[in-house]
Parts: sequence; C-alpha cells; structure tokens
Amino acid sequence: MDNRLDLDGKPIKPITICMIGAGGFIGSHLCEKLMTETPHTVLAVDVYNDKIKHLLEQPASGQPHLWVGRIQFHRLNIKNDSRLESLIKMSDLTINLAAICTPADYNTRPLDTIYSNFIDALPVVRYCSENSKRLIHFSTCEVYGKTIGSFLPKDHPLRKMPCSFRFFATLLRRHQWMPSMCAHEAFLTSLSSSTSSLLAHPSLASKMASMRPRWGAERFKIEVVMVGMDEPDFYVLKEDESPCIFGPIEKQRWSYACAKQLIERLVFAEGAENGLDFTIVRPFNWIGPRMDFIPGVDGPSEGVPRVLACFSNNLLRREPLKLVDGGQSQRTFVYIKDAIEAVLLMIENPDRANGHIFNVGNPDNEVTVKQLAEIMTEVYSKVTGEPPLEVPTIDISSEEFYGEGYDDSDKRIPDMTIINRQLGWNPKTSLHDLLDSTLTYQHKTYAEAIRKVMSKPAAAS
Repeated sequence: MDNRLDLDGKPIKPITICMIGAGGFIGSHLCEKLMTETPHTVLAVDVYNDKIKHLLEQPASGQPHLWVGRIQFHRLNIKNDSRLESLIKMSDLTINLAAICTPADYNTRPLDTIYSNFIDALPVVRYCSENSKRLIHFSTCEVYGKTIGSFLPKDHPLRKMPCSFRFFATLLRRHQWMPSMCAHEAFLTSLSSSTSSLLAHPSLASKMASMRPRWGAERFKIEVVMVGMDEPDFYVLKEDESPCIFGPIEKQRWSYACAKQLIERLVFAEGAENGLDFTIVRPFNWIGPRMDFIPGVDGPSEGVPRVLACFSNNLLRREPLKLVDGGQSQRTFVYIKDAIEAVLLMIENPDRANGHIFNVGNPDNEVTVKQLAEIMTEVYSKVTGEPPLEVPTIDISSEEFYGEGYDDSDKRIPDMTIINRQLGWNPKTSLHDLLDSTLTYQHKTYAEAIRKVMSKPAAAS
C-alpha cells in the first residue's frame, strides 16, 4: 500500500473516513476495498453490522487481519445521537450512505422515506460544513425522475424502439461490423415506416447526411435506429443538463426522489455559500452480493426488496418471477465492484472530484425488467443445474404489488462524460457476468435457509 499515487501523480496520504451506513450493501463493499487495498481508517457508523462482521471479528486462524485497528464500528442512529458530530470532527472525509431506498417503502412509508433521506441527512451536511470536512453524499439516479422521451406521443417512432435493438446497433457501431442482412429482413421491413420520421428529427439531420455515402442502404437503416435510440435529448441523463421531472404529488413513489433531490440542492448550496467540499454520487442500479435481503431469511417475511433480490427470492423458492406492469421499464445495471472502483477514485482524488455530481452506471447493460427476469432465470439454471420453471414469469399490476400511488420512470441511461473526464472511470463487467457472480453468491448463501423455511408447516389460521 506504500507509494500509492493519485491520478495526478501525487502521493496518496492515509485519511480517516466517517462512513455513515457502513453496514449496508454499498458500505460493506466499500469497507472491504478500503481495508484490503488502502491505508485509510474507517469509522463505520450504522445500526447493524452483519455485512461487515468479517472485517471486524478475529479470523478463525487466530492471525490478525492486515487492517487490524483501521476499522471501528460505532452502533448509532444518526437521527438522535450526539456522538455523530464528534465522529465527523475526528475524520477527514464523511461518506453518507444512509437512506431508505426500497421502492416498496416509498408508497407505504412516505413520511419515513422523506425524513430518512432529507431531514436525517441535514445534520450530516451541517456538521461537515461547520467543521470544514469534506463530504461524499450518495444520492440516486431517481432524482432525474421521468425522461423527456416518456412525454413523446405514444405512436412516436422513438417510443417504439426496444432496447434490444439499441444494444444490437451499439455493437455495430463499436465493432464497425455488419452481419448478413438476410437474417434481419423482417426487422428492416418493420423499420421502413419509421425511418422517415427519424430522419426528420433536426438533431439527426447532419449525422444522417454524412452516413449514407459510408454505409449501404440496409446498414444505413440500422444506423438510423442506433442514432434514434441514443438521442441524448430524449433519454440519456446528464448531471449538469437533464431536468428532474417527477410525477404528481399524489403519486407517493416520488417521495424518495424528491427528498434526495432536495438534499442534493442543500449540499450544492452549502458548497456555493459556505465553501463545503462535496461530491454527489448518483448510483444507477448497483448490483452484487449482499444486496438487500431475502424475505423470511434475513429480512421481514412481508418485505419487498429491490428487483434483483425480489427475483432472486423467486428463483430460490422456484416461484415465477413477478413482472410489475409487464416488466416494460428499462434499466441499466452496474456491478458493485466496478462501482466501488469509481468511489475509491473520488475518495483519493479530491481535486478532481470536489464540486462534481457523478453518474455511476453502465449504459451498455441496459435491458427491460422483463429481459432481466429472463436472463436471471437462464443464469440461475446454469448456476444450480436445476431446470428453469415451465412458467418463469407472471404479470402483476403496480398497484397490487406496490400499493396505490405508485408511478415509475420509463428508462434511465446514464451519461458517462463527466466521470470519464474527471476520473477516467469506465465500468467493465457485462450484465451476464455480474448476474453469474451475484446469483452464485445468492444460491450459496440462501438456498439451504430457503429450503428450511419452506419445509416448515404453515401456521394454523
């Protein structure tokens, strides 16, 4: 760990980090990274420490960890504990990961959601500002709300292009390659009616004019689709340009996004008026081991975790995966280990990270939720050797699944320009590889516990 240099070639000095929410999914992976690859000290703040016990407890071998003395766990609730300010004062950097961030809670616990993500975060921002301490605040990609593209007319050609075609076209662009077009005749025929509409879009005109001489007529049609799907004005979310568009007040699903946006604005204002050194992180669906919980095993039986844990729970129980409103929403997914690399760059390159908001995601790993379910079913079958279910998915309405007041965004594609420019970071792990790693962990960790739960006789009513 000696002689480590930052991106500008300067030596990286050991620092003390107050990590609020260290016992959660992201916090546990970040603590691991900091303990195994850096000389930094972590004051780990949380109510629970189950996911970082392996870092805190003495190894079975009796040999001390290499990081002995560099991680301390402080069990406290930031809502009402006076020790928080003293921990922030002791640190060079505070990282705030604390949040209620499960969509099922946004409708059923909107007050808790708002308090957790805004009110409870206020003292953290204030203590950092008043004591001149640097802050890395974790926000969410949900602050973007709905995309501009979601307000296009339903019959607009850009609303009809499935993301699988976008992925296919991206491959063409990257590899400068075109397969035999005979296999795609039906696809191209279906495009004929929409190509003229796409060409009419003013922001595409100059690019289209330069493309036709370079590509054959058939490849040109494919490129039209690619450009339409990648049109940033409609779908790609930029930290410094994209508007934040939420649904009606009665749709309480937006309580989380609104609270997160407001605390972002407060952090930004503290930087502008009082000189707070800050970085804001907007995660786009970070996926990996230890994410959320499995209901009835390490979480409440009636609990509803986020999509990957929900689908994992169904797979472990050999139940059909539930597709909310048909699973048509589109999402991008990034592997937790890739994302943690980005956070470490923010920690150790303050001159490049301070004052910035960073999208952290993988735009190449975009699928519909329905496609995610199909891929997870395939990967889990491979991991376990079990045959896939005859009926792998079932549709369920959002109202039935989440309750009244649910709303959703259509798709979230992160623009990666700023984080690439400032930190040189790009994600590496494909969707298939990250699911293989995650589902292997889920099966190894939970399969036996699920069998025991399911073998218990049902309680008499």
